[in-house]
Amino acid sequence: ATTQRNKALPPPTHPHKTSPSRRRRRSPISSPTSSTATTMLASVSRLARHQLRATTSSIATARAQSTAAVEKAVNAIGDDGRHDILAETADSAEPQVKRRDGSYQKVEKLRGFVNYERNAEPYRDPMVRLNDWAEINPVPGVDVDVAHTAVERKVQAARCMDCGTPFCQTHTGCPVNNLIPEWNNLVYNEQWDEAIDRLHKTNNFPEFTGRVCPAPCEGSCVAGLVDSPVTIKNIEYAIVDRAFRDGKITPRIPKERTGMSVAVIGSGPAGLACADELNQMGHTVTVYEREDRVGGLLMYGIPNMKLEKETVDRRVNLLREEGIQFVTSANVGKDIDIEELRSNYDALALCLGSTKPRDLPVPGRELKGVHFAMEFLTANQKRLLMTKEGTLESKWEKENWITAEGKDVIVIGGGDTGTDCIGTSMRHRCNSVTNFELMPQPPMERADDNPWPQWPRVFGIDYGHAEVRAATGKDPRVYSVMTKEFIGDDEGNVKALVTQEVEWTDKGPQAVAGTEKEWPCDLAVLSMGFVSPEDYIATEMGLEMDQRNNIHAAYGDFRTNVEGVFAGGDCRRGQSLVVWAINEGRGVADSCDQYLQQKQGDTLTAQHAKSAFANLSSLSPSI
Repeated sequence: ATTQRNKALPPPTHPHKTSPSRRRRRSPISSPTSSTATTMLASVSRLARHQLRATTSSIATARAQSTAAVEKAVNAIGDDGRHDILAETADSAEPQVKRRDGSYQKVEKLRGFVNYERNAEPYRDPMVRLNDWAEINPVPGVDVDVAHTAVERKVQAARCMDCGTPFCQTHTGCPVNNLIPEWNNLVYNEQWDEAIDRLHKTNNFPEFTGRVCPAPCEGSCVAGLVDSPVTIKNIEYAIVDRAFRDGKITPRIPKERTGMSVAVIGSGPAGLACADELNQMGHTVTVYEREDRVGGLLMYGIPNMKLEKETVDRRVNLLREEGIQFVTSANVGKDIDIEELRSNYDALALCLGSTKPRDLPVPGRELKGVHFAMEFLTANQKRLLMTKEGTLESKWEKENWITAEGKDVIVIGGGDTGTDCIGTSMRHRCNSVTNFELMPQPPMERADDNPWPQWPRVFGIDYGHAEVRAATGKDPRVYSVMTKEFIGDDEGNVKALVTQEVEWTDKGPQAVAGTEKEWPCDLAVLSMGFVSPEDYIATEMGLEMDQRNNIHAAYGDFRTNVEGVFAGGDCRRGQSLVVWAINEGRGVADSCDQYLQQKQGDTLTAQHAKSAFANLSSLSPSI
């Protein structure tokens, strides 16, 4: 539309190229230039309206045609959950795959988004995975009944459109700007080694994002305008897992060191990404973590069935081999003096996370059995790791153990963390689990105020919801409710809670009188997000904070008001996605590297000047 509009307009003219003092002053009303401009503006306005109507009409037509085509199309997915393959070609090098038109042909990419259906790789069966703590993702060669085959991977990669503007890798899609169309094409061509190389160009830890990221890239996929988006997350996961299995991901030890050192505080995704980048730049990096294991949110905030901890340890061990040093059980600002740490390093990177949870200040909050989500998830993960390592009897802090076994559990708050609490409660064999959400139930399709390529705010079923549905036959979520109070027994334990329905107005959620309801509850888990980082480090260092009590540092620069101190990740931007933490960690590393180069350059300049004067003094003692 822009190209057509530009062709329709006359070329720009410049009637006044003389200096302002020599121009003739004319009345704005009688000025021919003003009249011409008015005419041109009116022409542009009419043309713009026409183009907008044409564009809107084109999108509507395309959607209608796509819907009609899908309704006419036959089901190309077979009983095994994959695209059907012509039997006599199943063992050939180029099997013939069923298309939407019902024909069987070789896999082709030219019109793949038209010919093939979106077919995301399913998780393991809910009733099977509820009996273990293993990852919900299927393992190739093990979960052969659900894991995608090589042919299905190729089919799904073929759906990538090679679109002119890949919104999936822009600011509306992937925060780390993954080169998605490139590695989709490489997977289609079975060039897996090149695919992992392209993936690592922008993403330090695709094995994390491929498992836990909600995939905003798929929400902005151009194919999603008129059909279903490409299975980008599945393809990313397949690339990195295959690379690890094939031994293609090995330590990259820097050839040279700069002599500059950096301390990174926090070993979550932002801290690890920052450390990885700085280490590859040649700086000496030490990461400090207050917990007993490296990983931060990745280790204790995300449950095992979503992210296997061996996956985290595998990457951390790789970083160790590359030269990064890790110090655990080191609570900087409490156990370690922050100023002493600053004096021992050339720069300091704060990647502390946003760890102060949002509380629920209602009557009965002090009752036993009301816990924050991270208390619940962390205690469970620590027990799992101790059990696996055989150290449960010697290290387990039983007084901190929170169990949902046999209890009526209510998770207050949705989102990923709420789903993780649901899944954990189900594996504890709770009596029931209910999930309260303050917001109303999302629509099944995009609303008018939620157009593509924005993240689609639509109703979805995450792994925890699916498990409750499979086990009980109903969805655990209750929408548009707020907790009014907790009710306790004579021993100070929570036994129930009272809710009220809410309606949304211009002033926000308003409680509806007369809608109180009492719910049985032995364990209440507060999963309402996080408000800010803990402030003891910022207070001691005198760091400026923003209006939300996050550390103030401009995005892209990441420098705080204290010399040589940088901040990034959730402690700077507020709670967000793992992929955004990686983005910020990489940004902190770039800014920190620039600072270190300048600092090193200033030091060398001072040393050269001192050396020059020393030489002059030795040559001429009278100087």
